[in-house]
Amino acid sequence: MSRAAQTAVLFLLGAVLLHTGAGDTSLRYVKEGLRPLLLASGAVLIATAGATAWYAREGSRAARAPGHGAPGDYGAPDHGAAQTAGHGTAHPAPRVSWLLLLPVLSLVLVAPPALGSYSALRTGTALQRPPAFAPLPPGDPVRLGLADYAARAVYDDGRSLDGRRVRVTGFVAVGRDGTPYLVRMTLNCCAADAQPVKVALTGRVPPVLDPDGWLEVTGTATGRRAADPVNGRPVPYLEVDRARPVPAPRDPYDDGTR
Repeated sequence: MSRAAQTAVLFLLGAVLLHTGAGDTSLRYVKEGLRPLLLASGAVLIATAGATAWYAREGSRAARAPGHGAPGDYGAPDHGAAQTAGHGTAHPAPRVSWLLLLPVLSLVLVAPPALGSYSALRTGTALQRPPAFAPLPPGDPVRLGLADYAARAVYDDGRSLDGRRVRVTGFVAVGRDGTPYLVRMTLNCCAADAQPVKVALTGRVPPVLDPDGWLEVTGTATGRRAADPVNGRPVPYLEVDRARPVPAPRDPYDDGTR
């Protein structure tokens, strides 16, 4: 890979990172709190591309300077500089460097969507017991994050949910046995470590479900649980009173509040 090619690849990669981080597309892949780091990485890559181009231009200019490399006070010709001028770099980058173009092409041509039902049904629920449960806010129904509802239904034995209707949002996944689930993916930093939290649906479930379609569901806790078919961990049920399709949220991953 020549110096010019290195510059072009670094610039393209940096520009794609800036473009991705400046919009909501980045939320498909990383947590919102990591967006500043993504933008900073793009800026650093573009600055590096600029420095690489400047270094190559200065090296070429020095090689063309009168008397450059001539014998005399400075000894033998500078073959290293000549090589730099003629070939872009004395030590060409390995061909594997071209693989840096793959993420660029994938984001520009076919931006991968957020993880959905395919991943959720092949990964066990990641529901965990929280250290404490905050009192539910007033209102009927009360809006909860899906992971918050699931944790209360399983680990609080539904006590904080007694007599309360809840409203949760998630995407649809249908198990091999036909069980409908409402799912949100949770992550620590990025989509590579994403895991699902699942809530099984019963009651007035829509007769036709669109896998990966988003639903806003209003209902009540039932106390019923099932074992996740992947890892055997508990999956609570939600008795559905009302369900309506909604657009996918700006941030598709669960932050505990939606």
